[in-house]
Amino acid sequence: MKILNDALNTVLVKQMDACTTQQRVIANNIANVNTPGFKKSTVNFQQQLQAALGNSSLGMKATNKRHIAGGGLDGLGGLAPQIVKVDNTSMKAGQNNVDVDEEMVNLAANTLLYQFATRVKSDRANSLSYVIKGGR
Repeated sequence: MKILNDALNTVLVKQMDACTTQQRVIANNIANVNTPGFKKSTVNFQQQLQAALGNSSLGMKATNKRHIAGGGLDGLGGLAPQIVKVDNTSMKAGQNNVDVDEEMVNLAANTLLYQFATRVKSDRANSLSYVIKGGR
């Protein structure tokens, strides 16, 4: 039985990894706001996650090797955030394409998403601990 290694745990871990990568990308973009010709980068993870979740069926769960599998979320293990350079925009002619206001909004959204993922993971661990201790 997979209590600690289920699909939701995999998604949460992958999301936290993606948020960490996004944090580094945003910091790099902000650090290069005054660098002529610098092109900002973004992280492509949410689209991959939605595709992986959309292509799976969650209806059936095989608890015995003789059961018929219901599709599952086996493709989640291969998810990885991809850093994509944005070359098709520019703030000014000959300048870079970093908008500090946009990066700060992205930073705030990324922070909230990371806090959400860690909170859900922590709550799941606390619930399991409560059950193991017999409700004490």
